[in-house]
Amino acid sequence: MRDNNTREGERSSSLKQQPQQVPMSLKLIDSCLRLSVVPLSVATIWLTVTNHESNPDYGSLDYNSIMGLKYMVGVSAISAIYALFSTVFSWVSCLVSKAWLFFVPDQVLAYVMTTSVAGATEIVYLLNKGDKIVAWSEMCSSYPHYCSKLTIALGLHVFVLFFFLFLSVISAYRAFSPFDPPCDSQTSTDA
Repeated sequence: MRDNNTREGERSSSLKQQPQQVPMSLKLIDSCLRLSVVPLSVATIWLTVTNHESNPDYGSLDYNSIMGLKYMVGVSAISAIYALFSTVFSWVSCLVSKAWLFFVPDQVLAYVMTTSVAGATEIVYLLNKGDKIVAWSEMCSSYPHYCSKLTIALGLHVFVLFFFLFLSVISAYRAFSPFDPPCDSQTSTDA
């Protein structure tokens, strides 16, 4: 009986020592990821909004012509603003203890970024390949500069998505780590 108490005491003291080391490195990784989102999102917005090309046969093409690109720009703007504010607020001591304030928006933005990347990927695919079934011809042979800039913007947007996926895992860890894991039914009946 005393052995179990000693082991539990050692385990709890080692757990108390770990959070002092892990959170600082986790906090730095979290802050770096959040700060990295800002320039990538701004670059995505800039590349998409300034992207336009004219063709004498087909006319002009810009980001206002395609509704999915407006969605991508909106999501990029929201993610950049949120990442900037959340980086600042993550260093405010009274808000750091409220892990749920970061967990919920991180999850929501990760899902919204996923839909945005999916929509933008479909747009880039259709511009490159077209869809013969619905009589949509590929447009990149007529607008090569537009397609190349849009592909770069999509690549940056994908990086932002990966950063938000990592951030959502980190914020989930922060939100749920204070709680004990569920007990195993066999170990509770054996004891």
